[in-house]
Amino acid sequence: MAGADLTLDERRQRANLAFIASGAEFNFGDATALPLPVAQLKALDAGSPGVEALHDGGLTAEVLCLNHADRRWAVKRARAECRVRNPDGQTSFLNELQRHAELAPLGLPGVIAPIYGSLRDGLVVSPWISGRHPGVLDERQARALLETGCALIEHGFFDWDYSAGNLLDDSERVWLYDFGYCYRFDPLTQFNSAGDGHNHPQYHLAERIESRHLFGALLDAGSDGDALTHFLGFKRLAAQAYEGLADRLACRGATGRVIGHYRGLAVRWRHELVHAPGRLYLADAWRAHRSDLEDDLHGRSCTPRTLRRAQWLQQALREHGATLRSCGALAQQDAALDDAALLHQLREQQLEAERHQL
Repeated sequence: MAGADLTLDERRQRANLAFIASGAEFNFGDATALPLPVAQLKALDAGSPGVEALHDGGLTAEVLCLNHADRRWAVKRARAECRVRNPDGQTSFLNELQRHAELAPLGLPGVIAPIYGSLRDGLVVSPWISGRHPGVLDERQARALLETGCALIEHGFFDWDYSAGNLLDDSERVWLYDFGYCYRFDPLTQFNSAGDGHNHPQYHLAERIESRHLFGALLDAGSDGDALTHFLGFKRLAAQAYEGLADRLACRGATGRVIGHYRGLAVRWRHELVHAPGRLYLADAWRAHRSDLEDDLHGRSCTPRTLRRAQWLQQALREHGATLRSCGALAQQDAALDDAALLHQLREQQLEAERHQL
């Protein structure tokens, strides 16, 4: 395939895979500022002096909480093989280092700044954040996350993975610290980092938060009424955030296509929040669960929540198939199937997710 015909993803993947294969080093920061020498950090285990916790659930790396000289550090160490088994997974640690190196001098709100990172040593070391992974987002958390996401976009970073495991809430701010799936794009001319930057407008900040985190958390919210209330609150804040984002990008000379993208979404949401909130919830929940199910299957990184998403989709199709079709929630390939065929496909995907459960 000629270089001009490659998508943004393919160009990035090829460049990073070639860099890894070359054996070259990529690092940033100051190794002399580390709490311990690199060799000692690489040799730490759960029983080492000063190690207070080992978090081993990450797909790309494990994280140790190290207490040294009365200060806590997060020592992130890359796995020998990422558990996301595709090119993005293979390159995720290098990609994270690249993003941290670019983000560190910007000082964006809610973005952790590591002091050191190295590809060949498989390390990222940063100050420890005492916090928790958020569940259903309250207003403070949602505002903070949208603020950070908009700031990333304005500086040319599109983060695809706002899953709870990548977020920490210290009761004052929600922090992002994992940028393995955060890619560069031009916010003045492009919507995101997929395809050619223009042909996948369905992926945007609020959608990524909803798909990777919010709707998964809403599976635990209790009743459908409670889930709807939480969703509508988030959507109002997202509309407000997009209006501000569009204004700021317009001041910087963004194309009418980009400005219209954000303003158009905000206008539509505000209309549907008043006139069709239930349909808005159903359509966005379908898109979110469908997208995340496909992501997990593609990366063979399925969890119990992946199965719950598949089950939700089947129930929604049985109970609200006509509404889902009439409001355009179904992607083209799904809309081409009748309900019985689509239900069969979802059942098969649930079985596949069970086989690929981590």
